[in-house]
Amino acid sequence: MTGTAPLLRRLAALTTAPGPAPRTAPEVLADRPDGTVVRAGRTVAKAHAPDCDPHDLAARLRIAAHPLLHGILLPPLPVTAPDGFLIRADDGRALTRWPYGTPVSPDDPDAAPWQDAARLLAHLHSVDVGRLSGPVPPMRGPAKAARALTRLRTALAPGTHPAPLSAAADAVERAWSLLPPWSRAAAPPPRTELLCHGDLHLGQLVRHPTTGGPWLLIDVDDLGVGDGAWDLARPAAWFATGLLAPNIWSGFLAAYRAAGGRAVRPAGDPWPDLEVPARALTVQTAALAVAKAAAAVRPLDEIETAVVDACARMTSLPQQLAPAALDVG
Repeated sequence: MTGTAPLLRRLAALTTAPGPAPRTAPEVLADRPDGTVVRAGRTVAKAHAPDCDPHDLAARLRIAAHPLLHGILLPPLPVTAPDGFLIRADDGRALTRWPYGTPVSPDDPDAAPWQDAARLLAHLHSVDVGRLSGPVPPMRGPAKAARALTRLRTALAPGTHPAPLSAAADAVERAWSLLPPWSRAAAPPPRTELLCHGDLHLGQLVRHPTTGGPWLLIDVDDLGVGDGAWDLARPAAWFATGLLAPNIWSGFLAAYRAAGGRAVRPAGDPWPDLEVPARALTVQTAALAVAKAAAAVRPLDEIETAVVDACARMTSLPQQLAPAALDVG
């Protein structure tokens, strides 16, 4: 367990409603280095990553609670009166409270709400940043990609792992080296006009209210201004590497454009806008895959091999992620 017993007790206390009403036993939903999440009934409490900047997180929480984000982001619950959304644990970690929402079911991939996600992103990217209170921090997507490479390098000390894993790590490193500095968090991004989620995947959607409610985006840890194409890059990369069916990708892209999404051109080939972020997300995914395989002392599985192979293609054809898969005009 990543969360210590005192931390888990503190999170459980945050989920418990005061008064004589029956209480639901707390349940640990996630316990990872980047976050520990506990649920009881209709409330969730989260301990954010130890290296989370509390000032930036406080700004992100204010944005999630802003009326302009109603119907787009799940709003946080106050933890202090009248509207404080963040407190600190004894170990310094930031703690927040949220309404519980029903997540996407992993058992029914055909029902995955890709088009709902696309519309939510389009609405998020259309928010007038100037109307939000206080400064808006930068989107942290590139920083997460850089951390994935650090994790890879830590996990694979030279000469300590089988040759296939070492070769996979080399392919990831070569692909990383070809990316522009901004996508490696080594320079400011060229576009910073849109409010971005920063880590879009299906695990970042819930229905709220839980019974028949609309889909909403969750997890604001990476929310901020930046290049909105980063939010489309993971499904784009999955399509390009053969992990997402063409009809799902085309439906996602069409829904985003129909809802007025501004991160890609309104018609025609979106790839000039998506190429760099999609390559960066592919490298990030591959780096984490190799690091996890090394930690578990196992070979890469089929999906992990696919993303590493995509990195290898990037080094032979630096301007293309998967040439045969990208005719999506």
